Amino acid sequence: MINVLERIAALRMARGWTEYELACRCDLPQSTISSWYRHNMLPSLGSLEKICKGFDLTLSQFFLSETDPVTTLTKQQRELLENWFKLSDTQKKKLLVLIDDMLQK
Repeated sequence: MINVLERIAALRMARGWTEYELACRCDLPQSTISSWYRHNMLPSLGSLEKICKGFDLTLSQFFLSETDPVTTLTKQQRELLENWFKLSDTQKKKLLVLIDDMLQK
């Protein structure tokens, strides 16, 4: 079973986000996120859904464990995904267009 707060922290740090950036992306007050850690409280389901949306994940993806087959990626695939999450929405769209263009040729 995963530790929800550790998972949120790990996802945030993997993207190089501060708690403030996470709060902005999730439309949650930073004080709410900070209080989860200070008081070792779990976020409500509604807050967790906002967290997942901010990370561009589904709830299912959030709860995948490291041993699930979907998470057994090569180092290069992991690096690609980690970099994907650092891109803005505009950059993601441009990259998808580039990939589509490359696959057409």
